[in-house]
Amino acid sequence: MSERPDLNKNLDSKTFKSYYYLKEELVNFLRKEGLQTSGSKLELTDRISHYLDTGEKKESKTAIKKSHLNKKITLNSIIEENFVCSEHHRKFFKEQIGSSFSFNVLFQKWLKSNSGKTYHEAVEAYYKILEDKKKGKTKIDKQFEYNTYIRDFFNDNKGKTLEDAIKCWKYKKSLKGHNKYEESDLDILTKR
Repeated sequence: MSERPDLNKNLDSKTFKSYYYLKEELVNFLRKEGLQTSGSKLELTDRISHYLDTGEKKESKTAIKKSHLNKKITLNSIIEENFVCSEHHRKFFKEQIGSSFSFNVLFQKWLKSNSGKTYHEAVEAYYKILEDKKKGKTKIDKQFEYNTYIRDFFNDNKGKTLEDAIKCWKYKKSLKGHNKYEESDLDILTKR
């Protein structure tokens, strides 16, 4: 087993991408190097890879446009390009949907890929997403590697505990390569 290297500017991007790092570790590295720390884990990974390869400080693809922050949102308003989940938007959706509203990942994706549609359509999409979630297993996005691993672990190991799953996950993320569950990960449970 090769030991996971510390995240530092002397790594090359290939080595960096071969290991699992927590989002907190990515943010700390970016902050230390004077790079932008906002964005999803995938965006942060991309920004760090670019920096390690080129030394260039790549900015986030999404920038909040201040003109949208003060505009009154109505059901007939059009969803703007480069949508950003702001407190202004959260307030609107809570007024329309209720206090249980949250920007879940699927809804955020819908908003970001449906600029030009109305906020009325967004509210309808939110309810449809909730309904679809109730009907069955939803797809876990790529950046949620831990959640995917734990789900796959339990699909393959009905009698195991969460403690077992976490022990296997910690072992797996210390290895070079992918972080997908494999039956061979169970070997760590028999090692003392």
